[in-house]
Amino acid sequence: MAPTTKKSTGKKVAPAPYPVKGKQTSKVAVNPLIEKTPKNFGVGQDIQPKRDVSRFVKWPQYVKLQRQKKIIYQRLKVPPALNQFTHVLDKNTATQVFKLMHKYRPESKAEKRDRLRAAAAAKAEKKEVAKTDKPVVVKFGINHITALIEAKKAKLVVIADDVDPIELVLWLPALCRKMGIPYCIVKGKARLGTLVHKKTATALVLTDVAEADKAELATIVSAVNTNFTEKWEDVRRHWGGGIMGPKSNAKMAKRAAIEAKEIAARQ
Repeated sequence: MAPTTKKSTGKKVAPAPYPVKGKQTSKVAVNPLIEKTPKNFGVGQDIQPKRDVSRFVKWPQYVKLQRQKKIIYQRLKVPPALNQFTHVLDKNTATQVFKLMHKYRPESKAEKRDRLRAAAAAKAEKKEVAKTDKPVVVKFGINHITALIEAKKAKLVVIADDVDPIELVLWLPALCRKMGIPYCIVKGKARLGTLVHKKTATALVLTDVAEADKAELATIVSAVNTNFTEKWEDVRRHWGGGIMGPKSNAKMAKRAAIEAKEIAARQ
């Protein structure tokens, strides 16, 4: 019996799809002498990359105390006498003050030694040593400064804002106001210290200046009086602190929201 042939239905077979062309990448020439050595940061393998681990550092005790002190001054209510040390002289006026005081720096130990040696050598050679006037310099030392203010010899008093303990200079602004002496509070006991060849200085005093610098001193005194002496009535009423952290603020906001919801439910 002859085999039966399947009748064609007239449907055409779909053509084969076109070959997909891949992305043509240009091969970069690799130097065969340089071998790839990828880093392995597993346990006991390559040295770990540098990360900010300041949260995990065991800081020295003095650093912890500095930070805790700063935070506690923000949290607690700070009385006006203490809070006035957070209001310092603006940058431009402070720069003028330091420039003026730099002209009247006292002599360093080396300069004093050289001066005395030169005077001794001149005396040994029986030469006449020229007499000079007492130099006009910046005065420092809290006891010396107090005596100058009480004697009304001070022309300008500059107090550091970060003296520790603060009780050393806490009373100084009040004394200056009582005696009518212009005063200002500036940033950095170390900056004051460099003017008098010391590590730090609590306060400095100008008792006199040269004739050429009197106009500049008058301008500074005017600016200082505007910022400190004339604003004292506002400062003496202004308490500091009372700034809570983000956790406390979030807790208080949550509590306030619950209370508001309860009040709304009652109405």
